Amino acid sequence: MNPTNTIFAVKRLIGRRFSDLTVQSDLKLWPFKVIAGPGDKPKISVRFKGEDRSFAPEEISSMVLMKMKETAESYAGSTIKNAVVTVPAYFNDAQRQATKDAGRIAGLNVMRILDEPTAAALAYGFGKERNSGIQKKVLVFDLGGGTFDVSVLAMNGGVFEVKAIAGDTHLGGEDFDNQMVKHFIDEFRRKNGKDISGNPRALSRLRIACERAKRMLSTTACTTVEVDCLFEGIDLDSSITKARFEELNVALFRSCLETVKRCLQDAGTTKESIDVVVLVGGSTRIPKVQQLLQDYFNGKELCKGINPDEAVAYGATLQAAKLSGQGDKGIQSLVLVDVTPLSLGIETERDTFTVLIPRNTPIPVKKYRIVTTAGDFQSAVTIKVFEGERARTKDNNLLGQFELDGILCALRGVPKIKVCFEINADGILHVTAEDASTSAKQHMTLINVDRLTTEEIECMIEDAERFKAEDEAQMRKIHARNKLENFAYALRNAVKEKKIIKSVISEHRRYVEDALKVVITWLMNNKELHSEHVYEIKMEELKRECFPHISKIYQECLANFKDEDDIAKICMEYIMLTLNV
Repeated sequence: MNPTNTIFAVKRLIGRRFSDLTVQSDLKLWPFKVIAGPGDKPKISVRFKGEDRSFAPEEISSMVLMKMKETAESYAGSTIKNAVVTVPAYFNDAQRQATKDAGRIAGLNVMRILDEPTAAALAYGFGKERNSGIQKKVLVFDLGGGTFDVSVLAMNGGVFEVKAIAGDTHLGGEDFDNQMVKHFIDEFRRKNGKDISGNPRALSRLRIACERAKRMLSTTACTTVEVDCLFEGIDLDSSITKARFEELNVALFRSCLETVKRCLQDAGTTKESIDVVVLVGGSTRIPKVQQLLQDYFNGKELCKGINPDEAVAYGATLQAAKLSGQGDKGIQSLVLVDVTPLSLGIETERDTFTVLIPRNTPIPVKKYRIVTTAGDFQSAVTIKVFEGERARTKDNNLLGQFELDGILCALRGVPKIKVCFEINADGILHVTAEDASTSAKQHMTLINVDRLTTEEIECMIEDAERFKAEDEAQMRKIHARNKLENFAYALRNAVKEKKIIKSVISEHRRYVEDALKVVITWLMNNKELHSEHVYEIKMEELKRECFPHISKIYQECLANFKDEDDIAKICMEYIMLTLNV
C-alpha cells in the first residue's frame, strides 16, 4: 500500500477551510498530504503517473460516488443518472453544497440530500412500524466512522417527523483510532526512543493495526497490536485491553451522551418518553458506547434489529423510490418532515446575529424579516448571511454576502428591505433581498470560500471523465493480461495432473509445457502492463502452438479415463472449451 496516495476521511475535509482547527488537528495523524488551495480550500496532494496532482475533497468524494454508480449500473443492467445522497445531519450549508457538487462531478443528478439518521429511521419505521397505527418517539443514535448525529423523530404510520437533531461532524470511529495511535506512538517513543509521528508509512501501518484492535475489543477483553518493522527495522509488539481502550476514549464516549441530552432538550421531550433507541453506524458496536447509552435510558433495550452499516442506505433507497414514483402505495404514501440543523440569520447593527430560521425548524421553510439602513442616504446595503448559535456574528459561520443596490435614498431607518430566507428539502439555503419602494431585488450569490465555482466543477467533470476513460483502458489491459495468465496456468496445471503424466504420450505434453514456460516467463519478466493487443497476440500464438498437441492429449484422455467424474478428463474438457474447440 502507498500510504501517501491512500486517501480516507475525506468527509472531514469537504466543505471546510484548510485553516479550520479540526482540519489542522487531523493533518498530524494522516499519512497523506493536505495543502492549502486558493481561497483557503483544502486540497489533497498525491503523486499520479509521475506528477504531483492536487484534488479537491469534492473530487475524491465524486470518485466514490462514481464507483457506486458503476456498481449499481452493473447490477441493474441500465444507466443510472439520479441519486439520493445522504449526509450527516449536522452538516452545514457549505458541506451540503459541496456534497451536491461531488454528485454532479460524478455525473449524477442529486434528487435529494437526506440526513443519515432520518434515512435510518425510514428504514426502521418502514419495516416495523408503518402499519402499527401507534405514534412512537424514536431516538436515532448514529455514530459512524467520522461523524456523530442524534435525531428525535415522531413516527405514525408512514409519517416521519423529525423533532430535533444534534451532532458533531468531527466525532466517530476515526477519533477512537486516533487515541490508540497516539497511545502507541508514545509507547514506541518510550521503549525505543524513536518518534514515528512524522513517518507516513509507519503511521498508516499503525492506524490499520489500531483499527483492527478496536474491532477485536468489541468481542474480547484483550488483543495484541503487532506491526513488523514499524520504524527503522524495529517491530511494534504490544497489546491493549478493553479497559485501557475505554479509558483512552471515555471523554469522547461521554460527549456522545451530552449530545443526546441536548437533542432531547431541543425536541422538548424527556428520555422517559422515548419509545425506541435505534443504533446506526459501525461505532455503535463498541460495548462501552452501548452500555453508557443503555444506562442513560434506564436500562431500555437498544434496537439492534437493523444492520448499523446498511440502515442509512436502506432509507435512502426508500426515499429514492418515492421521488422517482416507484414502489407500492406504502412507499408513495411516506411523508418525511426534516429540520434544519443550525440557526440561520443575518448580521444587523454592531455585529449582532439576527436569526430568521431557528435550528430544528421543519423544512422546507420560507421566512422573511424587514430590515433597514444604518446610515443616512445609503444607496446600497450589504446582506451578510450566517449560520450558528452564538449571539455575535464573529462567532458564527459566514455563508455568503451580497450587495443590494438601488435602494431608496433616504434618512436612516426609512427604507424597508425585505430579506427572505428559503430552505429547500435538501436543507440548502436561498436568500433574496428586495426594497419595497424601488423594487430593487437581489439573490444571494455565494462567495463562501468553501464552495466550488461553476468553472471548477466543469473542469472536475472533465477530469473525472478523462480518469474514467483511463481507468477503463487500464482495466481492459488488466483483463487481457489476467485472461492470458489464467489460461496459461490452468493449462499448465491440467497437463501436470498426475494421471495425465502417467498415461499421456510424453512428446505432446512436453511440447505444451515448453510453450507454456515461454509465456509464463514472459509474463513474469513483463510486470508493466502492455496494450490489450499484445496479450491477445500472445494468447492466439499459445493456442495455435498448443492446439495440435492438446487435441492428442484430449483424445488419449477420452480413451484412458472412462469415469465421468475423473479430474483429468474434466481438466482437459475445460481446456478444450477455453480453446473454443
